[in-house]
Amino acid sequence: MKALERAWYTGAKWPLLLAPLEILYRVLAARDQARKKALQQSLPVPVLVIGNINVGGTGKSPIVALLCRELKRLGWHPGIISRGYGGQAGQKGDSPVAVTVESDPALVGDEPVMLAMQTQCPVVVDQNRFRAAEALLTPAFFQGAFAGKTPCNLIISDDGLQHLSLPRDIEWVVVDAKRGLGNGHCLPVGPLRESADRLQQVDLVLANGADRALAVGEAKAQPMALVPRYWRNLKTGQTFTAQQPSFDTHKEKTIAVAGIGHPERFFQTLDGMGFRFERRPLDDHHSFTAHDLPDDQLILMTAKDGVKCQRWASEKHWVLDVEAEINPDIILKLHHQLLDILKRKDHG
Repeated sequence: MKALERAWYTGAKWPLLLAPLEILYRVLAARDQARKKALQQSLPVPVLVIGNINVGGTGKSPIVALLCRELKRLGWHPGIISRGYGGQAGQKGDSPVAVTVESDPALVGDEPVMLAMQTQCPVVVDQNRFRAAEALLTPAFFQGAFAGKTPCNLIISDDGLQHLSLPRDIEWVVVDAKRGLGNGHCLPVGPLRESADRLQQVDLVLANGADRALAVGEAKAQPMALVPRYWRNLKTGQTFTAQQPSFDTHKEKTIAVAGIGHPERFFQTLDGMGFRFERRPLDDHHSFTAHDLPDDQLILMTAKDGVKCQRWASEKHWVLDVEAEINPDIILKLHHQLLDILKRKDHG
């Protein structure tokens, strides 16, 4: 799979041999999406989907965290839903599962636990995202799972653009500014889950890593940045500003690990900060154990990986906490869009 992924983004021609499979994929995907869309049921609050059309990570979860923080400041009470990739509960799909900062990532997934920690918002995982949203809006479930929290008046879906059985009022798509849409083909010839034309149907496209608006296919994407904020010791919780950590990678043997969709993005961030380290890329949602990482060497990791290593971490393990940044006017515009949607639903 790694060789195929490299080919998607390097202009290699041999994936074109898989063109018949791409045609089959697109036919089956369109049929499945039409079926799911026909089963859509309405929800009484606005639903915002943060997704992508590429396979792999593009930076969706930091945008979810940013919107939760900013929209709470504007008076909203967001709830987050997720499939719970990498967790057993999310894949079984038996029933919705509430996620808290104490939840086991092996059961509910790494990103949901990370988002619960970063946002303090109610989070629910379920393979059926509509059922997850319903759970957040059901008083008995909500009060039992999130006692003391204010009921949600907004649902934010972390991923789920292609999960069309979930009704949605606003769709945002995040793309990687450097990798773009690869060769522009759908799976397995290229990295796209849907045709690039899909970007012209969503409400906003964000280009992670861009410093100005740019064209992505036929769509215009607004710039987005992931900004390093703090180094956090995974064992003690002690924090230092991103540019002034307490460790020195030039004096200590340092390993940087990344079990995310695009590990090179993390490594490039560390390069830009002047650190010296050994790269150790892992599969997305990698299940860490205490034997994976030495406790006598300096280990640098992402927040997503950190939630899976919390229970056995040593004082040598450090997490880089990053925050998404976008134009504040975009968030203000979203706020007014959501108010209009909620008003329509209240009067509908």
